[in-house]
Amino acid sequence: MFHAGPYKTISNVEYATAGWVDWYNCDRLHSSIGLLPPNEYEHDYYAALNTEVQPINEAAQNLR
Repeated sequence: MFHAGPYKTISNVEYATAGWVDWYNCDRLHSSIGLLPPNEYEHDYYAALNTEVQPINEAAQNLR
């Protein structure tokens, strides 16, 4: 996250900016998605898309 005080080099600004972008994209709680971090919401979204039961091959059942 950004810290107080002036940055001494461009590298320090880039590092702080990258930290903020990581926080914004991964950790912040977003009110319009149920106070979840964006990464968690995206994970849950794609997991919900794959809830269809997969058919089991009859031959594979006979091997058990």
